[in-house]
Amino acid sequence: MQLADFIEFSKEEILADAVAYARTIDWLKDEEEAVLRNHLPRVLEAISADLRTLQSRTASIDKSHGVAPAAAIARETAAETHGLLRARSGLHIEQVFAEYRALRSSVLRLWSEAAPPDPDALRDVGRFNEAIDQALAESVRVYAAEVERWRQLFLGILGHDLRAPLNAITLTTELITQRAPGDLTSTTAILRRSTQRMASLLDSLLDYNRAGLGGGMVLAPTSIDLGAACNEELELQRAAHPKASIELSVNGNTQGEFDGSRIREALGNLVTNAVKHGLPSEPVLVRLEGDDEAVRLWVENAIAQDIPASEMEQLFEPLRRGAVQRPFSDRTHLGLGLFIARQIAKAHGGELNGLSAGSRVRFTMTLPRSSTAGPQRTK
Repeated sequence: MQLADFIEFSKEEILADAVAYARTIDWLKDEEEAVLRNHLPRVLEAISADLRTLQSRTASIDKSHGVAPAAAIARETAAETHGLLRARSGLHIEQVFAEYRALRSSVLRLWSEAAPPDPDALRDVGRFNEAIDQALAESVRVYAAEVERWRQLFLGILGHDLRAPLNAITLTTELITQRAPGDLTSTTAILRRSTQRMASLLDSLLDYNRAGLGGGMVLAPTSIDLGAACNEELELQRAAHPKASIELSVNGNTQGEFDGSRIREALGNLVTNAVKHGLPSEPVLVRLEGDDEAVRLWVENAIAQDIPASEMEQLFEPLRRGAVQRPFSDRTHLGLGLFIARQIAKAHGGELNGLSAGSRVRFTMTLPRSSTAGPQRTK
């Protein structure tokens, strides 16, 4: 009996066996049968139909790599719906894998018990495994996207809800500062800096959240001199890091249509990273240079150990840290500074990249002059 015929004829037996098998797995043993079955009947129907379809060698290889056939890309497949509902039900990704493992085992075992193998059995098994792998890839892709969407929503709600109590603490701190005797000045100053730091972290979290949900980063470009804006920001950075040497050089035309507040935010993030993770005996070098096409901003500093090229891009990924502690992988913060800085560059139609060599690291922000004035969004 061909495998496609067996799946259609014995679908209920297969599903019952798959459910029973799944209950032997710790992750699934307490789930209701309706939850375990979900869209598995439709997944089986899709697999049966796939087995009856002629397939080239190239299509076979693509499917084994998780690349969906062109016809499946235009519509939501049963496997994608299955993965989406699993995510919304709160199941773990391990549970999704376990379900497909149970389904694969049930179909092949019951088929082998129902009929002796025929000359096409090996081909059918190969096609079946490809179809299962494709369905699993579709489920996992949609599952991961849905989980990420809910994570973004959670972070947005968290950041928004923390604003109210933080504002109350900030106002109370200001009131205490105004009325406190002189011997409490240093204490209230610590409170003020702490609330400012918390506000900055929440701003970064909300920026990350908007970018992650596709809302983009809002810009308000005006005609400004970036040289003056950067100089003002570095004065604040020098006050915040009195022991650090921060040097600025400006060359060429740095006038243009930019969101000065956002550029200052990006520069502040880059300089803060450089001060925290650079060699304290070496200065942080900031260079601003304008030409006919763009304005480029460099922040460079000395480091104890070069950052491998393979790890450089990971520094721009939010909320992610490698297994090995590296420069710029501060474990006491959210890891959003470089991510936000890159989003600011992208919102201006530019880019931000890093390069490490010779025990130095340089981050370069390129801001094209062709940016259009008015509110902008990056996606």
